[in-house]
Amino acid sequence: MCRIASNTALVRAVEQGSLSAAARSLGTTQPTISKLLTALEHQVGARLLERSSLRVSPTDEGRRLLKTARRMLEDYDEVLADVRSVASTPRGRVRLAAPVALGECRLNAWMSPFLAQYPDVLLDVILEDRFVDLVGERIDLALRIGGTLPHDLVARPVGTWPRLLVASPGYLQRHGTPQHPADLAAHAYLRYAAAPDDTLALTSTEGTLTVPVRSRYRINSAVALRHSVEQGAGITLQPRWMVSDLLHDGRLVRVLPAWSGAAQVAHLIHAPRRRLPARVAVLLDYLLLRLASL
Repeated sequence: MCRIASNTALVRAVEQGSLSAAARSLGTTQPTISKLLTALEHQVGARLLERSSLRVSPTDEGRRLLKTARRMLEDYDEVLADVRSVASTPRGRVRLAAPVALGECRLNAWMSPFLAQYPDVLLDVILEDRFVDLVGERIDLALRIGGTLPHDLVARPVGTWPRLLVASPGYLQRHGTPQHPADLAAHAYLRYAAAPDDTLALTSTEGTLTVPVRSRYRINSAVALRHSVEQGAGITLQPRWMVSDLLHDGRLVRVLPAWSGAAQVAHLIHAPRRRLPARVAVLLDYLLLRLASL
């Protein structure tokens, strides 16, 4: 038996003067109120209400319990109000998982302004290139690039980012600028270590073309790959968000600008809750806005 429900039924029945009136005020039925009161009387071992065809009134035992029931309901309402206040005010710890490169190159710089805006929020950022287990690792939000989306979680699309061929001006000055995708075979191509083979698929308005590339250097860090291409080690394919600042400053140049690699598709993922805690909701909104700028 729910003590809150049974004590609410007792208080309302006495205040309203009848079980039917109490039921109407609570949006339920008279038999439901009667069952709650009967169960409460059974629990305390005493009759709590005198019932007549016109109205109900408390017995001596009912009056004593009525005082306690009213205090309990008042305390309960105060606790609910306090919890609602906490839930509506961004407060507490949020755990965010994100890919390493995106975290180091973009997210990290965004977190200080976020924390300044929400001083009661604590933030743990976990940078992992693997797809984390949100439930098992107690992750509130995960930024995921590519891969199969989990069917049991909510996935919010946040961006589709093209991948561009880039090189440093110094490299192109020394080795020449490719004029066609097939020319890439004669160049040093820098590849992320997890890439499966030595071919590259590129797309333009002409269609999709797969060309061979020569990758003498592979590395499992996208940030290190960015540094290598900036230092003139070769040509590589990078998402636009990764190199936009270097392109703007002239430290990198786009190669074969009519061609691009498969786009990155990113999602923010969270548990399927009817209503997210305020601390998670504000971070979600903040990241949606920031990621859209990429």
